[in-house]
Amino acid sequence: MQIHSLELDDFSDNNYTLIGIHSTLDEYKLAYLLNNTLKTKFVRANYNLDFENKNNDASFSIYEFINPRFNHNWFLISNQFTNNIEGVSTGLFQTNEITTYLIPEKKKVDFFLKLEGDFDAACIVKTVEQINTINQVITSYTIDPNILKSKDFLIF
Repeated sequence: MQIHSLELDDFSDNNYTLIGIHSTLDEYKLAYLLNNTLKTKFVRANYNLDFENKNNDASFSIYEFINPRFNHNWFLISNQFTNNIEGVSTGLFQTNEITTYLIPEKKKVDFFLKLEGDFDAACIVKTVEQINTINQVITSYTIDPNILKSKDFLIF
């Protein structure tokens, strides 16, 4: 007789908003521009989002802004990690570049801004509009995390 069953969704935290950002900037430069534009204080986190694979290891750096006043946590994560593997190559170059994506179904997105906490819709719209005013940002928009197959990679 089953008393109570647990599902994977019981452990996941879906109380976050996801914003996709298209930009050719490095992550530290984007964090700096977001700090100036949004009046945030993104700093490099002392941990990475690491994935181990038999062929390739990927490590995605995280920038975080913790706002204890409103109980909001903001995370800036790169969607792409490029690893140079040296070895015997049949081509002209001795190294091979392997690119790993955090969310493979969104390969065109360069960065994800994960906003944890209770945000009203107007605040999210205003944040996206402010990000789009940055000259080096091509575009930004909200992404529904429920449609992503790899949404579990955003739980950390």
